[in-house]
Amino acid sequence: MNNFKVSIGTSKSQSIIIIYYNKIRHRYWNGKTINVNIKSEENPTLLKAAFELKLREGWRPQPKKKEVKEITITVIQSLQQGIETKIAQGCSERFIKDAKRIVTLWQRYESEQQIKNLTLDNLKPSHIRNFLVRPNWSAKTQRTVKSTLSPLLSEFKPHLVQSIKLKKPTSTLHKPFDNINETLDDIKAYNSNLYLCCLMTYGCLLRPHREVRELTWNDFSEDLSYIHLSGSRNKSGRNRIVPVPIYIRDVLVKGEPHHNIFSGKHKPLNQDYFKTLWSRFKRQSNTLEKGQTLYSFRHSGAIEIFKRTGSITKLQKAMGHSSINVSLTYLRGLEIAELKEEDMPMV
Repeated sequence: MNNFKVSIGTSKSQSIIIIYYNKIRHRYWNGKTINVNIKSEENPTLLKAAFELKLREGWRPQPKKKEVKEITITVIQSLQQGIETKIAQGCSERFIKDAKRIVTLWQRYESEQQIKNLTLDNLKPSHIRNFLVRPNWSAKTQRTVKSTLSPLLSEFKPHLVQSIKLKKPTSTLHKPFDNINETLDDIKAYNSNLYLCCLMTYGCLLRPHREVRELTWNDFSEDLSYIHLSGSRNKSGRNRIVPVPIYIRDVLVKGEPHHNIFSGKHKPLNQDYFKTLWSRFKRQSNTLEKGQTLYSFRHSGAIEIFKRTGSITKLQKAMGHSSINVSLTYLRGLEIAELKEEDMPMV
């Protein structure tokens, strides 16, 4: 018994040959597949008979092979997919924010290099190196960007980013202030936001560009005497409770709980805000010395704590360092013999 059926049908008002074989429909507009030079629109009856004859002779229609087009993914798309994966994995808000920043920087890089929509297949180590190694990026910044970029591309190009070797950053020491009050007065006259940032960097030992800049009133205790930062909000990854000295509380004017203390809105000021302000202040200041930066206030505060307490463990907790060895680097400004962790008092 034949397991096929041939009929004449129509498609878009045009006659076609329809063959049902093993309950699968096949449509033909001409006889090329059976080597017959007949078009269905010219003589559908004759073409139908030709197909029937071929079927009786053993010819069978072949299912069409679906052409699966490989979709070429771009570097931008792979980075975005990497971010979605990290969000699903529950990565910290800080990492996700940094990762999104990488996408923006890569988009600018492609535009500058005139390689827009660069595909992952065409991504070469030279592209990664040129993206990372820039005159305006320090060795530390290059390594930080690399450490964020690498996990985003790990699913697609697991070893590409890691294969890029970067210079080891040189250890830089932010020169502490000998004239802290004079410098703060100078900054206060220049800009109130920068003054509060420097005051809190010195008095609360918070990092200026993230921990201070992103503070909300909700991070303070009711009487403003303490700041509580969760592990996701500071570099060490640990929860921190920081006392707020009276001279800082006197400056604070409490706002809405979820508002940023500088912007007065839900969103903080942009991440380069204090960096830009400091650069402008630095150009017109007569009090700053070479090597003094925003972080010099934190460095000066660290030295002051050690002078007052003589305790490296208290200094470590105040600074939010994960290791005593890191805290020890802040004491280089003091005339103290070389210290090692094993030299310190045990608790």
